[in-house]
Amino acid sequence: MALQSELQKKKCSVFGDVYGVMMLTKELDLEKDPPFVIRFQLPDIRLALKDCLRTREAGEFFSGALAGAMTKAVLAPLETIRTRMVVGVGSKKISGSFIEVIEQQGWQGLWAGNTINMLRIIPTQAIEFGTFECVKRAMTSAQEKWNQTECPKVQLGHVSLSFSLSWISPVAVAGAAAGVVSTLVCHPLEVLKDRLTVNAEAYPSISIAVSKIYKDGGIGGLYAGLSPTLIGMLPYSTCYYFMYDTIKKSYCLVKKKKSLNRVEMLLLGALSGFTASTISFPLEVARKRLMVGALQGKCPPHMVAALSEVIREEGLMGLYRGWGASCLKVMPSSGITWMFYEAWKDILLVERRHL
Repeated sequence: MALQSELQKKKCSVFGDVYGVMMLTKELDLEKDPPFVIRFQLPDIRLALKDCLRTREAGEFFSGALAGAMTKAVLAPLETIRTRMVVGVGSKKISGSFIEVIEQQGWQGLWAGNTINMLRIIPTQAIEFGTFECVKRAMTSAQEKWNQTECPKVQLGHVSLSFSLSWISPVAVAGAAAGVVSTLVCHPLEVLKDRLTVNAEAYPSISIAVSKIYKDGGIGGLYAGLSPTLIGMLPYSTCYYFMYDTIKKSYCLVKKKKSLNRVEMLLLGALSGFTASTISFPLEVARKRLMVGALQGKCPPHMVAALSEVIREEGLMGLYRGWGASCLKVMPSSGITWMFYEAWKDILLVERRHL
């Protein structure tokens, strides 16, 4: 009785009401000597999950997911036209490409591949923004700690070398990390989205597209164009996040404001997307060629070959074919994404601070 009473006193509220009872067989007089009982308790998973969802990281993760979903739902037609022009399908003009899609597939053709696009963008944006915020905080904290202590030095004869992290931009590193991590996780969804967008007849559904791609190239087929994607993503993602964060801080400093309004977020996000897309666009062209080249019966073996092929067939200007359509899609997409992201982050993180 004493042991049982002691165990009951140590019961903790963070545990669930799941108990296991073990009876030890023994010749006992139940009226005088009750059975010996052992109880054990398991952690309450629901409570742990609830605590996790209240964290800052969870708020940023879900803000990215919601921002990506809302942006893609609005701008799917521009994504369709951009992809067709980049890979060289149909008209070379934006208006002509719109007309072709509507004549061949109807208005719903402008949303071809949008289901897989939504499935792609939700985890992609969630992982990207979550990684960006986490790495930026980690890098900033590391720099502060490093600056508080003496930097490590290496003595080579009369030469002394000091190692400092002050020249490294936490935003640039975080931007690069965000692009790489999200690409590695979600690249197969990008391949599926492009196949469904470019050739809806050959790939009428997600299941058929997965089956065909796997049959033709195995698991590697789902990662077609990964190398140029990663190479192109590094300058794009780095510049994209660096531009937005830097311009935002400078603008707030000049205007003596603590934060931006929604219109200012929209404009700064659009400018960041325009700059990043312009810098990395030739690599984007090579990436798309590799990803959908099999549809035309000719797939370049690597990125350099894809770039060479474009220059040989269309000249240097071919590296920027579809650039106008890309800016038409990237600028509003970037602006709206940042606007939605900041708005959702304000809502979700404010809620968590009051819990």
